[in-house]
Amino acid sequence: MNVASSGESDAAEGRRIKVWFRFVPREGWLPHDQEGLWAVQVGEDTARIENVPFLQNGVAQGDVVRFASDDDGLRWAVGQVEASGGCTIRVLPVPSGPLGRSAKAVHERFAPFGLGGEAFSDEFPLVAFDVRADADMSGIKALLVQGQTDGWWHYEEGCINDAWRNA
Repeated sequence: MNVASSGESDAAEGRRIKVWFRFVPREGWLPHDQEGLWAVQVGEDTARIENVPFLQNGVAQGDVVRFASDDDGLRWAVGQVEASGGCTIRVLPVPSGPLGRSAKAVHERFAPFGLGGEAFSDEFPLVAFDVRADADMSGIKALLVQGQTDGWWHYEEGCINDAWRNA
């Protein structure tokens, strides 16, 4: 693992931007048709995604995307340049299940796998997990399936790769 020096970290922080994604809203889901993701600009029109998407499919933390700026200065994703090799998995606890509406309890169940992630809100405890390329994908998938079978949560695969499919 590389640790950036203070100067490198400051330089990267100075290039932090928001990249916007458009998508078709899904029926019965959050009524959004766009999502802004934090990124670090790595080229004139490219950026590395720095957080886990809650809504946008086909994108994982660490992916490099190409963007185009509009007249208002917003940067809109127009394609992927490089995949990180990671996956985005989203977990929504079942309110009447053993975890209740607790995003924290979901995080605790996946803590042994060392997954990073974020919770959408207290009102909507959707957890978006960043599953790194070197993660125990078989173990994570087994827990996801078991938890869904047992009524603990629902989950979806926001961005997966061949390693995930084959796990």
